[in-house]
Amino acid sequence: MEITDRERALLGRTFLDFQATEDFLECPVILERAQGVCYWDRDGKRYLDAIGGIFVASLGHGHPRVMAAMRAQMERMTFAPPLHSISDVTLDFVERLGQVAPAGLGYVKPFSGGSEAVESSLKFARQYFKQTGRPHKYKVISRYLAYHGATFGGMAASGNGPRKTKFEPQMSGFLKVFTPNHYRDRFATWDEANRFAAQTVEDVILHEDPETVAAVIVEPVGNTGGIITPTVEYFRMLREICTRYDVLLIFDEVITGFGKTGAMFAAQTLGVTPDIICAGKGIASGAMPLGAMIARTDMAEAFAGGGGRNFAHGHTFAGHPLACAAGLAVVNEIVEQGLCARAVEIGELLRGRLRALARFGIVREIRGRGLLLGVEFCAPYQELGKAMKRAALENGLILRVDPGWFAVAPPLITTDEQLHEMCDLIEKSVQDALTRTA
Repeated sequence: MEITDRERALLGRTFLDFQATEDFLECPVILERAQGVCYWDRDGKRYLDAIGGIFVASLGHGHPRVMAAMRAQMERMTFAPPLHSISDVTLDFVERLGQVAPAGLGYVKPFSGGSEAVESSLKFARQYFKQTGRPHKYKVISRYLAYHGATFGGMAASGNGPRKTKFEPQMSGFLKVFTPNHYRDRFATWDEANRFAAQTVEDVILHEDPETVAAVIVEPVGNTGGIITPTVEYFRMLREICTRYDVLLIFDEVITGFGKTGAMFAAQTLGVTPDIICAGKGIASGAMPLGAMIARTDMAEAFAGGGGRNFAHGHTFAGHPLACAAGLAVVNEIVEQGLCARAVEIGELLRGRLRALARFGIVREIRGRGLLLGVEFCAPYQELGKAMKRAALENGLILRVDPGWFAVAPPLITTDEQLHEMCDLIEKSVQDALTRTA
């Protein structure tokens, strides 16, 4: 794509997420419109969206039901004053999200996105223990390689050094453990590596003193580490450990929520119920910024009773009526169209096509759950990703690509034909990248 002088000047007056403008200008993409599973840039070139924007467009772009719900809500009301009221559609959304969440999780607060949901869960955990007579429980345990958002609390819980060091010193009270992947070459089996990784969480709790630990926060599938996919046993062990020491278990489902893993939430796929779920991204299919914190219903008691006893937290656009209308439409569409089951079906098709990449001799592992899958490159191909990202864009394909791995998570509405076209372009992009790095 050719960049005009005006566009180049404007790019110099803003910034792009996690990339230098100079790097972006090597292969620039300025998008103009989107529909279904496709984007078009301002030159009219089509791009297949194999990552749902960035794990966001669960129903694709411009879904008719979502657009209709937003248009109807726009005619009624687009903002309600949060210090004085709550909108009727926000209450409808709270009710519906509680209905589709794991049993017992019905205390819901909508926010403007995943980072807000995570930040709120961390504050919620600390205040919860203060108001239930255990004020010294404030520490949070998370994993290296995790990403929990761009706010200071979410960043402190995250385990990506390069994204954090520029803003250090970090907030205190955050502790890290390693992912199961860190240990995979040190044990005979993947199951053993996961058991050891889970046990380290208990070790940290004990050495820190359980009376000081408030929460453990983990992603059911770790995105920034390369679609890290622990075993079900790992999460069962975390649940048992957290229950034993009265520590809240928080699932960051900003990426895994809303059908991708084969259930509305990965917690249901795993059969493990946390105390809090953080949701975002696919919750409104990208039509509006929306997130939510979903907590155990009984935890509401700690924030009730009058006399100023409330959760001391809020955001101007939390529970935004227009966003909640979009979110309500998304949840209802996923349920009524059986799209969780569709994620399993199309996920198996996708996994089969990704296995075919083995013929290039570059694949160490394919991992993930449902329609959220990742491919890890083996040595000496760990820098293949940069060339592949550029090749994919040139081939009209949008993926999540890192130097050593790439992820695929297309919208739940993707057809078999569209999926095969995406996979054909993935194979072509791999071939092109190998040619360029040979």
